[in-house]
Amino acid sequence: MESITLNSGARMPQLGIGVYQVRSADCGPALASAFAAGYRSVDTANAYLNERAVGEAIRNSGLPREDVFLTSKLWPPNYPYEKAVAAIDGTLRRLATDYIDLLLLHQQYGDYNGAWRAMEEAVEAGKVRALGVSNFDERRFTDLTVHASIVPAVNQVECHPYHQQRELKGFLRSFGTVLEAWYPLGHADRRLLAEPVFAELARKHGKSPVQVILRWHIQEGNIAIPRSTNPSHIAANIDIFDFVLAPEEVASIGALDKGKPFFQMPDLLGRILLPAARINFDKRQR
Repeated sequence: MESITLNSGARMPQLGIGVYQVRSADCGPALASAFAAGYRSVDTANAYLNERAVGEAIRNSGLPREDVFLTSKLWPPNYPYEKAVAAIDGTLRRLATDYIDLLLLHQQYGDYNGAWRAMEEAVEAGKVRALGVSNFDERRFTDLTVHASIVPAVNQVECHPYHQQRELKGFLRSFGTVLEAWYPLGHADRRLLAEPVFAELARKHGKSPVQVILRWHIQEGNIAIPRSTNPSHIAANIDIFDFVLAPEEVASIGALDKGKPFFQMPDLLGRILLPAARINFDKRQR
């Protein structure tokens, strides 16, 4: 498994498994399949409501805790400093772990600077090893770094061959921040997976279009966290380290960039919907 050294000094696997929209009941079997296939990185979040199941799956795996890179995210209603302090402890409690390898701000709304201060204190206390953000644009990322002592190690955003985030990656590079891709397969969009270039490269390398796309992420220097609960898909997704795309093949995938994401949350909508989700979220997290 290839890994990347974050600006915190931590080593993070380039390929992990995500559990967005995975029911708690399905986390155990999915992560058991992932660990058996060789995955050592798991991405969850407060808002996914499955942290307890993720923590249990890690304990049941028999793997040493230090062998699993664990990521979670704080939800905007818990961003004010005091609430963030409590939310971090709540995250540790649900995951039943002494530390989190990477803790992210999930969205760029609310008092993210206050939350970041609480996260920095958690690093000093040994509760968190590295910090990052998710879904931050350049303006808010810059605002955060102006007030921060610790520069984000990653920015987790939508990224796939139709939305390659080249400008954002260049911007992040100046901070030593790595791009982590959610929707790395474009939400399994049929048009994307059916692109002729992937069929051609799949035939040439004896792989599937999905494996070609994930290999492209690795060679682009991205961290990718595809989601699946299907054991055969989980195993196939990690079977990408025995071939290499040539520079001209990488370039042919680069030509697919449309610069358009599949998911967009307008700024005003985000400011309204995310806080409104707090009541139900708080009840289900207790």
